[in-house]
Amino acid sequence: MNFERHHKSLLFSRLSLEKRQFVQVVFGPRQVGKTTMIGQILKELAIPSHYVSADGVSSGQQVWISQQWEIARLLVQQSGKNEGLLVFDEIQKLENWSEAVKREWDLDTMNGLALKVVLLGSSRILLQRGLTESLAGRYETIYMGHWSYSEMQEAFGYDEDQFIWFGGYPGASSLIQDEKRWKQYVLDSLIEASISRDILMLTRVDKPALMRQLFVLGCHYSGQILSFNKILGQLLDAGNTTTLSNYLNLLDTAGLLNGIEKYSSDLIRQRSSSPKFQVYNTALMSAQNDLTFQEIKMKPDLWGRWVESAIGAHLINCSRDGNFTVHYWRERNDEVDFILKYREKVVALEVKSGAKVRASGMEAYKRKFPQCKTYLIGSSGLPVSQFLKMNPIELF
Repeated sequence: MNFERHHKSLLFSRLSLEKRQFVQVVFGPRQVGKTTMIGQILKELAIPSHYVSADGVSSGQQVWISQQWEIARLLVQQSGKNEGLLVFDEIQKLENWSEAVKREWDLDTMNGLALKVVLLGSSRILLQRGLTESLAGRYETIYMGHWSYSEMQEAFGYDEDQFIWFGGYPGASSLIQDEKRWKQYVLDSLIEASISRDILMLTRVDKPALMRQLFVLGCHYSGQILSFNKILGQLLDAGNTTTLSNYLNLLDTAGLLNGIEKYSSDLIRQRSSSPKFQVYNTALMSAQNDLTFQEIKMKPDLWGRWVESAIGAHLINCSRDGNFTVHYWRERNDEVDFILKYREKVVALEVKSGAKVRASGMEAYKRKFPQCKTYLIGSSGLPVSQFLKMNPIELF
């Protein structure tokens, strides 16, 4: 498949500049096309390049980075050009990687060598930690989120309902006609790989079974608000609310499960609120559900949860690029599905699937915040398919 995501043109333009400026850092969940994108760029850039992956390299081999750097320098020297490209994939798996990158980058700067560098990684928290510790002022980031409805439709012909159920994993698209096989692929190659390799292998987790239970529970209740105390009552392993909050943060950095915070003008109250679970990709819900695509569509109440989760997933993926934040609002029995905040502007969204009968909290919210824009998505509102194709920043 030769489909190109919009991130490619952004990275390509940065790498095409005559002078190198910053280390380019591309991060995002597994299987969203980071390696494919860099492969496309390597074929198009007319400069010497060297691509390596830290997968399988011992974490303590910091010298490995310097060795790869020397190879890239040699390729530039042999080409007779003054510039080249060095790409490290999954570099966050190496200890103290940022110190080695800083040392080699600064050495090239001192020697006037325009060796451009790209770092790819799926663990946002480990990448960010290294960048802020050693590479301050030397890097730019590009976030590649899960595939959108527009991308899945253009590349694989998905319709609206297929995207809502099967989500945005391009590698699994060829399996959707064999749903049992599709679910097993998502469970083994995507979910298990993300938890085992992007979290447990790279971060200290004292209770891995508890974190896995939290993930399963969060997927089951995606789109719903649950206090951590209630969550503890449904988990088999012992833990506390602080542990659960930390594990939810790890799942969030891996692009799996987010805990949306309540909207409040009081930041302390906002951050201490009960989370609203939200998957980053509805495939994570569907793969763990016993029902099939055709069976779930015959159950309007259940299907409505997938519709709302698809909207929520679209919002939190877009929020990384759009620099807006996603919240929910609730007071007593009144609730609004999503509140978006961009700078000083706020937008309220309510999702209405065909059979959704929950009392609307929009009237109560509008009374409290009369200047706020409000939108209805779904029945008698903005069509779901249209919303899933738009950039939410346009709402402001």
